[in-house]
Amino acid sequence: MTAVHRALALVLASLALAAAAQGYPSKPVKIIVPFAAGGPADIYARILGEKLQAAMGQPFVVDDRPGAGAIVGTDAVAKSAPDGYTLLMMSNTQTVNESLFAEKPYSLMRDLVPVAPVNYSDLVMVVHPSVPAKNLREFLALAKAKPGSLNYASSGPGTPYHMAGELLKAMAGVDIVHIPYKGSAGARTDILGGQVQMMFDAITTMAPNVRAGKLRALGTSGKVRSAVLPEVPTVSEAGVPGYEAVIWLGIMVPAGTPRAIVDRLNAEITRATNAPETKEAWAKQGAVAMSMSPDEFGRYMRDDIAKWARVVKISGAKPDQ
Repeated sequence: MTAVHRALALVLASLALAAAAQGYPSKPVKIIVPFAAGGPADIYARILGEKLQAAMGQPFVVDDRPGAGAIVGTDAVAKSAPDGYTLLMMSNTQTVNESLFAEKPYSLMRDLVPVAPVNYSDLVMVVHPSVPAKNLREFLALAKAKPGSLNYASSGPGTPYHMAGELLKAMAGVDIVHIPYKGSAGARTDILGGQVQMMFDAITTMAPNVRAGKLRALGTSGKVRSAVLPEVPTVSEAGVPGYEAVIWLGIMVPAGTPRAIVDRLNAEITRATNAPETKEAWAKQGAVAMSMSPDEFGRYMRDDIAKWARVVKISGAKPDQ
């Protein structure tokens, strides 16, 4: 092939991709959420889907597919056609899973492509009122006095709730037993019922239970206090200096999806999440909109994979623990 032919082929390919983006979407788009219904990923996928439908003129349908620590739904997207009609609503669960699970049917950064981040939220550490600890220092003292006698719930291995607990254990030097659930709803039900003693959960969903006195908040997980629960100190303030763990959400698509479609989705998602009314509504829930290009989001994800690989190694966390 001559240089002229190669140049012509590139021009034609660019025109084809541009045409695909201009005509996209021409049918309903599916957003697969690899987590249980009712959690932050499901809630924000539905909010985002409504906004994208209004902006792009086609339904964006949420399909919850939990299972195997988010691997089931993630793999379904990885194996979908790379045409922009199957999106993944992912979180830092997926970046943790890259080191937590030795074997998976996909590789995150090989088989999927970053599109755009959505938002991040602080977590809140809560205990059932029956726990005889009024603050974090008392809780840690209790855990050190009775190693292995306290437990904490999570929505499953590798989820931000699990890793927040493992990070606390590693940094505070305590032995607390992890009780994994198949979704955040089951974990919340059992901590409210006193079947488990402690849990890290998204502040967006747990704050109402704290305000109602159903659970006691011992700390929030960000660098600064949350505007949603300003009276609750950060975990770092309350007894574990330097502690930080949040839950963030983002969108990915199968590898091979045309860049023009990735860029179109990035632009529309960024526009939707940064609308003043969206940012104001999310701020009241404790969520902060995030904005990055696809390439920036990719670098952010790789850094997050490296961060949690270190935590997994230090904590000795396992998929079945």
